[in-house]
Amino acid sequence: MNHLPRRAFALASLASCLLAANAAQAAPNFQMPFACNDVWVANTWDGHKPGNSVDMNRPAGDSRSTAGSTVVASAAGTVVTSTYSNNTGYGNYIVIDHGGGWKTLHAHLQSRAVSAGASVRQGQKIGAVGNTSALYNLAPHLHYEQIYNGAVQKATWNGVALRYFEKKNYKSQNSCGSGGGVTGTVKTAGLALNVRSGPGTNYSIVDSVANGSTVSIRCQKTGESISGTYGTSNIWNNIGASGSNKYIPDAYTHTGSDGRVAPDC
Repeated sequence: MNHLPRRAFALASLASCLLAANAAQAAPNFQMPFACNDVWVANTWDGHKPGNSVDMNRPAGDSRSTAGSTVVASAAGTVVTSTYSNNTGYGNYIVIDHGGGWKTLHAHLQSRAVSAGASVRQGQKIGAVGNTSALYNLAPHLHYEQIYNGAVQKATWNGVALRYFEKKNYKSQNSCGSGGGVTGTVKTAGLALNVRSGPGTNYSIVDSVANGSTVSIRCQKTGESISGTYGTSNIWNNIGASGSNKYIPDAYTHTGSDGRVAPDC
């Protein structure tokens, strides 16, 4: 048998530990699973199963419903599971593989917008918040996990670790980008698209954007139903700076999703 000198063995063991630690630290730059600037309460408690998982709902005083709210991908990846569980209590749930041993899990969804095998970008809609479960009667919320090599880790968003065992409000920076919004691309039959002061054609025209232009969607609002390149939708995208109203119809905007991708205006 070949015996390593004690010092060499110690160095080898240290190197092995450092490699393992570095691998675990090489997580994607996870963001909250909600649209840019959306605020949600993160709930964690001792005994929550599995450990380190997070439950999220809208904060008190927010008039918007938790149920039905858009859930987006925390990081780019490939959907490996999109199904309804009859035996785990997860109900409708989605798992995304982000590579390097990292995955995210989203459970109790009201609906699922992506199928297994689909590639998703960070900030893309994957489903809607719900309370589905084969085992439990639940209030609407999102159950969320960040998983490394099969073990649920303490979650981080935008490089900041969550504070565990307390309820705390967090503001999403998912796909905010330098312009503070989700990116979209205008697609018409060739003509420029009118930009209006409100979510409907009865509002005044304040600008126009050329076909093929990239826009930053700061927030979205329900308005007049419009039929366009991407079907029929009553969602209007505010592409103006904070405090301004510059709306274009979502039916002419490619966002990678048929639903909402940004917070309500």
